[in-house]
Amino acid sequence: MSYMERIEKDLTSAMREKDELRLSVLRMVKSALMYKQVEKKRALDDMESLQVLQTLVKQRRESVDQFTKGGRKDLADKETKEIAIIEGYMPVAPSDAEIQSAVEEAIAAEGADSLKQMGAVVKAARARLEGKNVDGKALSDKVRERLTAKS
Repeated sequence: MSYMERIEKDLTSAMREKDELRLSVLRMVKSALMYKQVEKKRALDDMESLQVLQTLVKQRRESVDQFTKGGRKDLADKETKEIAIIEGYMPVAPSDAEIQSAVEEAIAAEGADSLKQMGAVVKAARARLEGKNVDGKALSDKVRERLTAKS
């Protein structure tokens, strides 16, 4: 079942249950997926849908930071609940050991020994972790940390 089908099914059940927060989040997710579909002029595959969900989660995390800095705990809590709902549709995140292993394999495969090759290493590590919910910033931080330790 595609992301869109799952979201539409859950949207219907949220309407029946009168779960307002879940309903609004699922409508927003569906809207974002439909927008991307129209932009691409074709149906999205699972990886493209996952990227849209990751973008939505990233936007909400940034909002949580802003609301926390602004002293709006109520809005930060709402955004955190939205993140939890969206993450329910995403695959599990890889463990630190899996990320470290992918980074090591990527460094070995690319023959990287300096920060100049960081982009290639991040790309190779991301390919090894494909299908998992990878935080790009955390991955690039691990690669940077590993390459600076190597130099």
